[in-house]
Amino acid sequence: MSRSGMLVLVGLVIGLAPWYGSAPATAGDASTVAIGSQIEDFQFKDIRFLSRPLSDLGKKNAYVVVFTTLDCPIVQRYLPRLKELDEQYRDRGVQFVAINVGPGDSLIEAAYQAVKVDTGIVVGKDFDGEAVRALGVTRTPEAVVLDGDRKLRYRGRINSQYRLGGVRPDAGREDLQEAIEDVLAGREVSVPETPVDGCQITFDQLPEPATPVTFAEHVATILQKHCQECHRPGTTAPFSLISYTDAVDHAEMIAEVVREQRMPPLYSSREHGHFINRRELSADERNLVLNWVRGGRAMGDESKLPEPVKFPEEKWRIGTPDLTIAMAKPIKLPADGYVNYQYAFLPHDFKHDTWVEGIEILPSNIRAVHHCNLAYLTPGGGYNDAKFITGYVPGGDAMVLDKGEGFMIPKGAVLVLQLHYITTGEATSDQTSVGLRFCKGRVNRQIKHFQVNDQKFAITPGDPHHRVAAEQTFERAATGIGVFSHMHLRGKDMTYRVHYPNGESETLLVVPNYNFDWQLSYRWAPAQQKFPAGTRIEVVAHFDNSPFNPFNPDPTATVKNGPQTFNEMMYGFVFFTEDDENLQLDIDPSTGHVVGGAAADADAAGASGG
Repeated sequence: MSRSGMLVLVGLVIGLAPWYGSAPATAGDASTVAIGSQIEDFQFKDIRFLSRPLSDLGKKNAYVVVFTTLDCPIVQRYLPRLKELDEQYRDRGVQFVAINVGPGDSLIEAAYQAVKVDTGIVVGKDFDGEAVRALGVTRTPEAVVLDGDRKLRYRGRINSQYRLGGVRPDAGREDLQEAIEDVLAGREVSVPETPVDGCQITFDQLPEPATPVTFAEHVATILQKHCQECHRPGTTAPFSLISYTDAVDHAEMIAEVVREQRMPPLYSSREHGHFINRRELSADERNLVLNWVRGGRAMGDESKLPEPVKFPEEKWRIGTPDLTIAMAKPIKLPADGYVNYQYAFLPHDFKHDTWVEGIEILPSNIRAVHHCNLAYLTPGGGYNDAKFITGYVPGGDAMVLDKGEGFMIPKGAVLVLQLHYITTGEATSDQTSVGLRFCKGRVNRQIKHFQVNDQKFAITPGDPHHRVAAEQTFERAATGIGVFSHMHLRGKDMTYRVHYPNGESETLLVVPNYNFDWQLSYRWAPAQQKFPAGTRIEVVAHFDNSPFNPFNPDPTATVKNGPQTFNEMMYGFVFFTEDDENLQLDIDPSTGHVVGGAAADADAAGASGG
């Protein structure tokens, strides 16, 4: 939960087409893609940033592809109607796809556009215009209907209700619906083309820089600010971005992920929440990086290179721990295959209540540990009774608390790790450690959290948009620290809504394209987020159990709560302190124990009695 996020430049390396040439892409041409044409298997990026061919949607009776942007008002008006049509025809074998073509529109915000409408329509992004040209469309929200053999049967408007400059009181002719019915009936579409009054499609065009872009004067500073915290030796990043040579060697990959706004990793909508650990490149920064790649990747005047960033040599992000506890022995891992969750009790007995201000999980094999949960158990309890403390997740942070705050590990407790390992292609092992930094000075408030979760759900086989919801109420006035979302491979999106006692409500956070490999935390500035007593937190999540989900273990299964990744989880963590708590505990910085007072006397008595 530190305020620095991991900025690891990872992802599937897909061949980067020369999109950054001097001539901008043009929209489709209906005259060259006639009704009745056989449509080739074009590709688009799904909400997971994976390149997907249309054939990945499987064999369907019809395909409806609608082109969208974030700002086209006609698109916004028609989204509810598209949701209705998708729900009406899904069980009849009709697949709907909404493909964003807005220049500068992020894939995350395109996914959020669907979340706002609460639709299970497949969402994608056409970065290079491949889908637009393949289908001959020119405007948004232009709709295309293909039959089961991918022949173009209809192209045009959804209906005639919403038009530029006005709205008619009824939908008029339901052109898209009529076309779908004709295709499903096996007959010719009675009206195969209709005019579209929406917004003209315009593709990204990289602006020419006023002066040549060089590494020394422009790019090095951007990498220092956004990338090098993780892209340096000894971190989980797959390669370093410290030197000019590093950047040149990975220039095409950098250009791809920067252009797609895939890196730095970000999985929350900009529309809601102000989080101090949010990181992203500005449009100007993205353009500088892309122009540097396009323009020849020049070093420039080396005398203008920024001073190198001096990163701490300490391997712990919390600083040197006061107590380090390693697993008693390594866990051996196979070269390939699936590894069930592993559990390890850490060999340390807490004989006193111990207050900590920093906790970090440090695997010895960062390639093999996908994620890990740390909890404590009191005598007689099993893992199901464990109290969660913190976790190690892709893109996550160590727990670092603000001054005056602490987390208490009770006397008699033992720490236990739940580890999810992945194979790496070679037989290996891991011996994870936990570092604790004791509180320094006085502790006034204890960090607390609750888990907004549902453990009784059953996700329907094949459902692309299964809803699970839960809520929790603050019994006492509290100040929020941050939130964290956890689902497994079918997790699609998660929304946090807060309902205040005065009747007002607001959205705290939306994660519209949840990524199991990048489970980021979202932290508020100190004292920013207040929750009066009686405030209710509602969390709504959706799961994609469809065959189109590329990571779905089994779309034919009814999926329930469970610890393994082929099961599912729905957890919305909320971390906070209670406003009326004033512990005034003086802590020994060398032990983490309370010094003096009734609390210390009770702790000592309990320890001696044990």
